[in-house]
Order: sequence, then structure tokens, then C-alpha cells
Amino acid sequence: MFYSGAVAGRIRESDIAQVRDRNRIDEVVGEYVALRRAGGGALKGLCPFHEEKTPSFNVRPTHGTFHCFGCGEGGDVIKFVMQIEHLGFVESVERLADRIGLHLTYEGGGASVRRDRGSRLRLVEAHKAAQAFYAEQLMTPEAEAARTFLTERGFDQAAWTTFGCGFAPAGWDRLTKHLIRSGFELSELYKAQLSKEGRRGPIDRFHRRLVWPIKDRGGDVVGFGARRLFDDDPIQAKYLNTSESPIYKKSQVLFGLDQAKREISRRHQVVVVEGYTDVMAMHEAGVPTAVASSGTAFGEEHMRVLRQIMMDDDTFRGEVIFTFDGDAAGQKAALKAFEGDQTFAGQTYIAVAPDGMDPCELRLAKGDAAVRDLVARRIPLFEFAIRSLLSDYDLDSVDGQVAALQRTVPLVAQIKDRAKRDGYATKLAWWVGWQDEAMVVRRVRESAGAPVKANGVRRAPARSGESSGGRRPTQLERPDPRNPDLRAQRESLKAALQEPALAGPEYDALPEDAFVHPAYVGVHRAILKAGGTTSGLTGPALIEAAASHAEDPTVASLLSELAVEPLKSTGDTDVRYVSSVLAAVQENLVGRQIGELKSRLQRLSPVDAAEEYRALFGDLVALEQYRKALREQAMGGWD
Repeated sequence: MFYSGAVAGRIRESDIAQVRDRNRIDEVVGEYVALRRAGGGALKGLCPFHEEKTPSFNVRPTHGTFHCFGCGEGGDVIKFVMQIEHLGFVESVERLADRIGLHLTYEGGGASVRRDRGSRLRLVEAHKAAQAFYAEQLMTPEAEAARTFLTERGFDQAAWTTFGCGFAPAGWDRLTKHLIRSGFELSELYKAQLSKEGRRGPIDRFHRRLVWPIKDRGGDVVGFGARRLFDDDPIQAKYLNTSESPIYKKSQVLFGLDQAKREISRRHQVVVVEGYTDVMAMHEAGVPTAVASSGTAFGEEHMRVLRQIMMDDDTFRGEVIFTFDGDAAGQKAALKAFEGDQTFAGQTYIAVAPDGMDPCELRLAKGDAAVRDLVARRIPLFEFAIRSLLSDYDLDSVDGQVAALQRTVPLVAQIKDRAKRDGYATKLAWWVGWQDEAMVVRRVRESAGAPVKANGVRRAPARSGESSGGRRPTQLERPDPRNPDLRAQRESLKAALQEPALAGPEYDALPEDAFVHPAYVGVHRAILKAGGTTSGLTGPALIEAAASHAEDPTVASLLSELAVEPLKSTGDTDVRYVSSVLAAVQENLVGRQIGELKSRLQRLSPVDAAEEYRALFGDLVALEQYRKALREQAMGGWD
């Protein structure tokens, strides 16, 4: 036994034993926590009683027990219900008895004792009776406006029934009188927030409104949401919700979760919408993982509930998709993610319906497929936030690109996960159309306070007799000779200085933007100003001429260094090797040009800017073919 005999004495011991034996603990726990096989007949999941990232909560169906090795909670199926629902022993037994249809016998009080059953169960029963009353009222002539509201939004009677829709009738106390006649006490109705004190006595909480039952994870009705229908309704608020009660905690309840939880667990995905009709529209359109918060914003407690449901093996790999009915609302909500602890930001997505429509309006306007497509086109949270800011800038101009980077680099720097931060920094360069990805990554790292070592770039050492503090402000950073991304560019410069006859006009035709490191750009510029590889100069004469045009000490130093550093050719340096090196440099340049084109295409709508989109796409195809030819040429002598 996990409880004292004094507490258990109110209900016959044989009934308690039946409750314990006939309620399979894995089935009861499985209604709250996703369980997976753990070997030896045990099941495991994330503990619902404390926060954890790896599962330490174990269930033994053959023994009828559970135990968490993290927080130490354990017991049988009754103890689990007591802990998960915050119920007393008697109330937990009663709930489990109702689950299996067992009529309990109370010792020492006869039939009168049953009226004193646990208060939570009484409140749940009152809500169940209220929901049945409201559902019945929905079919009356008085509720025509409610039925019209649902019908105009694309919901038939089957949908009303599935979601338990109802109607709160006119008259001050019709529900209250109905429930009292059904055996409930007025104090219970007050506690349940179904009734309240009026000027002349008890009155119903809702009048002349369409209502939806709000259920907990176990499927019990614990509250209601009510929508305004009539212009003469004295309460102007469009929606009213049950006030918090012993059984209704708005920070822990999600509308539709009772129907969606199994699909959420199976698909590892939940779609969070804003309203009751949005949940209905999602489910009707074939998205059975939709839920909505009730009477409050989606918060940490809601996420904790969903995380327990979506746990898979030892990790949380589910997707939480938020839908918004406008870019401004989505952007504002997404930007908040940069301020929080970002625990689940990597699994959070945003879906914004076109033209500011909510999912219900989208379904009406464009059908079920459009609703499913909205979910399919979800965008990662960080990406949505960053790109929504970029939409305010002209990214086809340098000034616009610079301004966009100034606005978004500090935002990306707020991403706490270092790998994700670097990844989004690289994507930021892509989205903006900025060719120097290394610079963007470096700026993000600097803004985040992280050590800077982007693309192997390091500072040039101070010259003899010169401190770093007194270094000339124009001195360039020195490239790392081991950086594989810059290898072809370095080899081409060496070929131009050491084998100008082999490099020839092909090298001289390379534009400055073929080189991405500023120091390499300076070397290339100095060589061309000295007359290039076709000037007739070779050896020391070429080096001296190029050095005279060096605009920076680092460039001058690099000229002498590259002139003596051996080429990486595996055999004799010949035309084939030099040609393959130059092809590799050109291929890298074309690759960056392709990236810029793709970035521009991403910013264009193929519908709204069809002609420009087709033209750019044609250029993209041509560049892809040219790049393929260059790659084949480079592979001829360049590994």
C-alpha cells in the first residue's frame, strides 16, 4: 500500500483493489505522457512532475507501478492520478472508478456519503451536465444565430457535435436552475464558475452566447469559452472564458488537446492557433494536431504539457508551429524568442496565412488544401524573425544591404546556441545577398562576444619595432595559408608570380571579385598594375614591379611569400595544372554569383513578378551550366 489505511477507510477496500487492478497503469499514464519501450517489460518517458530533458520516468505495467529516478516520485495508478491532477485519494479513486464504470460502495455513511464525494469530481460532473445542457440549447430556435455563425464558417452539425458546441440561452438563471434540479448545490456552481451572484440572487455566467467546452488532457470538461453573437449584448468583449477555478487553470489548459494529443504524440508536431474556430478549421481540413490557449497567451506551462506529449526516446524532436493572421503579429511574437531562454526555439516554427487571414478564414476562402499547405510552408522561428526584418530594406542596393546587416547582425548575435548562431550568420549573408560570408559570421561573433576566427582569417603580426596598438590602421588581415576555401585563390596568385607564361591572359582576365580575401585582392591588383602576366616581366623583376604598387604592408609581404612558396602540383607544374587552378577560382566566383541570383529569386514572387522571375531563372540556368563546365575543367588537374 502507498497510502495510510485511515484515508482508505471511506471506500470499501475491495473497490479500491478493483480500481487499482482494472486500470492499467500504462494506459492511464499514457494519457498524459508519451511512453516508449525501455526493455525488461518497462516503459519510459519524460517525468510529468519535474522538468527534465532525458527520460527518467519508468512504468512497470506488470507490477502496476511507476517511479521517477530523477525526482523520486513513485507509486501505483491511484498515486499517479493524485499527483498529476492534484487530487485527494478519494477523488482519485472516484475518477478511476468512473473510468472503468465501477460503482463504488462507501462505508459508514450510506447513500448520503456519495454526495460528499471529492469536490473536484463534483465540479467536473457539474461541467459535464452544463455542457449537455448547452449542446441541447444549440438546437432550439433561440440559438439560430449561433448555428448560423458556425455554418457560415464552414462547420456542419457533425463538427458542432465533435467539438461539443452549445448555446447559453437568454434568461438570467436557466442553467443554474437546471443544475440545481440535477442535484448540484449552489456552492458547487459558484466554485465551478458556472454561476455567480447577481443583484437578485444566483445567475448564469454566460448568456446568449455560442459556447465551447474546454477540456483537460483526460477529456473532462473544466471550463467554457463563449463568443458574443448579438449587437445588444451588454458585454462588449468578443470572447469570455470561465474564470480560474479549482479545476480550470488557463495556463495549463489547451482547447482541443483532448482530441489532438494522440496525433501530436504520433506525428511529433503541434499547431498552435489563436481561436476556437481556428482549431475546428484545422481539424476539419486534415490537421488534427491543432490546439489553442484559452483566455491567456501561450506560455511556458503550455509548452511543458506539449513537451511531455511529444517526447520521443531520449530526446524532444517535435515541432511546435504557431500560426498568425498577419505579418506584424507574427514578427512581434517571433522576436520575443530572442529574449527568452531559447530552450525550444530550434523546434519552433511560424506559419503566416496570406492576406492577414486566420486558418478559419483561409479554409473558407481557399479550401482545406490551403490550410494544410499553410502548415507545410512553416518557417523556422529564427528565420522568420530575421527575414521579416529584412523585408523592410532594399536588398538590391548596397546601401540597403549594409543597413539590413546593421539591423540584423545584433539580432542573430542573440542566438545562444553557438552552432545555430554561426549557421544563421551564414544564412543572413545569403538572404541579404552579401558575398563575403566570412565577414558576416565574424561580425555576428564579435557582436555576441565570441572569439573571432572566421574562415581561418587571423591578424597580421606586428612589424618589428611596432606594437599592435601602433599598427597602421590600413594594414590588412593576413590570410591563413591552410584555409581550404582560399586554396585555389592562393595557388592562382602563386602561379601568376612564379609561372606568368603559363598563367597568361586567362589570369589577367580574372576580376577582382574572384578573390574574397582583401589581402589576396590587393596582391591581384598589384600584379595587374605591374602589367600582369603578359607584361614580359618574370622572377624578381615582376615581384619588384608588383611590390611598387602594393597599397598595404601585408600585400607587400605576401608578394614575396607567394613568389617562393611551392605550388601544390603533384607533378611538374604545367599548363594543365595552372589552367585547372584558374578554372577553380572562376568556378568559385560563378558559385557566388549563382548564390546571389538564388537570393534574389527567393525575394521575388513568381506570381507578382513573373517576367523578372523568368529572366533571372534563365540567367541562373546558364550560370549553372557554365559552372559545371568550369568544375569539369578544374577536376582535370586540381583535386
